[in-house]
Amino acid sequence: MLSRPLIAIAAAATLALSLAACSGDAPAPTDTTAAADTQTVVDVCATPSGDASNSIKVSGDAGAAPTVTFDKGIAPSETQRTIITEGTGAELPSGGSAEVHYAIYNGTTGELIEAYGFDGTQKPAVFAADVTQLLPGLAKTIGCLKEGTRVASAIPAAEAFGEQGNEQIKVGATDSIVAVIDIVSVIPTRATGVDQPAPEGLPTVTLADDGEPSVTIPQTDAPTEFQLGVLKKGDGEVVPAGATVTVQYYGVKWSDGQVFDSSWQRGAPASFSLSAVVPGFTQAIEGQTVGSQVVAVLPPSVAYGGTDNALANETLVFVIDILAAN
Repeated sequence: MLSRPLIAIAAAATLALSLAACSGDAPAPTDTTAAADTQTVVDVCATPSGDASNSIKVSGDAGAAPTVTFDKGIAPSETQRTIITEGTGAELPSGGSAEVHYAIYNGTTGELIEAYGFDGTQKPAVFAADVTQLLPGLAKTIGCLKEGTRVASAIPAAEAFGEQGNEQIKVGATDSIVAVIDIVSVIPTRATGVDQPAPEGLPTVTLADDGEPSVTIPQTDAPTEFQLGVLKKGDGEVVPAGATVTVQYYGVKWSDGQVFDSSWQRGAPASFSLSAVVPGFTQAIEGQTVGSQVVAVLPPSVAYGGTDNALANETLVFVIDILAAN
C-alpha cells in the first residue's frame, strides 16, 4: 500500500482545529464564509525572497530528492521563498491545486520532518495555493509557480503550525519550518473527460464557458433513492475508497433549486477526505475515474437526514468534477 503524505495529514488536522467553529453544512470540511474571507486578505502569489530563503542551499535535480542545508534557528518574520529551478509549464493560480513532491524540515532544530514523492513509489501529494486548505506558509510557497519549478521557503511558526505546534511530527509552538517543493503538475480546474449521453430522469446540467454548471430540477417529486449519472468520463485512475480528492462541486436543493454550496462560487476547487463528507457525496465519487463529471441526487438518508442542520430532510443535487485523488 502506498503511504500517505504525513505533512498533508498534519496540516489538515491543524486547519480543522483553526476552523473548529464550522457548522458542517457543506460537504467540504471547512467553513465556506471563513474560507472566502481569509482568501481575500492573503495573496499567495506575492511571497518575497529574502535573506532567510536565500540562505537555504539546495542541490540535486528537480524531481529527485534534494540535498538541503541551512542554519538551524532560521526564523523569518514572514514566509520567504526562493526559486531554485524555474519551470516552464502551466502556472498554478491562486486557489488552484498542484501535485507536488516535497522535503519539509523543522527550521529550528534542522531535523527532516518528511521527504515525500521523490522515490517513485509514492503518488504526488496535492497542495492547494489556498490558506483555507493548506498551511499559510506552504500555500504562499507555491502560489503562481509553474510546473517544473523547485522552490525553497522559510516559514515562521505563525504561518506553519502556530501556537499549538504539532507533536506528531515534533514541531514545537515556536518552531519555523523549511520547505523544498517541486511543482509536478497543475491540476485542472474542471473535468476533462469525454462527454456522455445525458442521463434520463436526472436534473439537467448546463455548463458555462469556464465549466461552471447550472442545474434545472425536473418538475417531479424528489427521488427517495440515491441516483447518479456520469456526464463526462475521465481517463484517470479509479478513485479508491477513503481517498482524499480534489473536486469542483455545485450543490442545489431539489425543493427550490437554490444553490446552497459551490466551490465554483468560492473561486477554487476543494480538497478533502471522502471520510469527512456526507455518505451520498462519497458514494458519488468513489469508483469513478479522475477527470469525470457526475451529477448525483442525494435523498436525506444519504445526506443530512433529520439532523439539526440547515439542510436536514432536504434532497440535494450535486454536480461534481473529479480533478485528483490521493
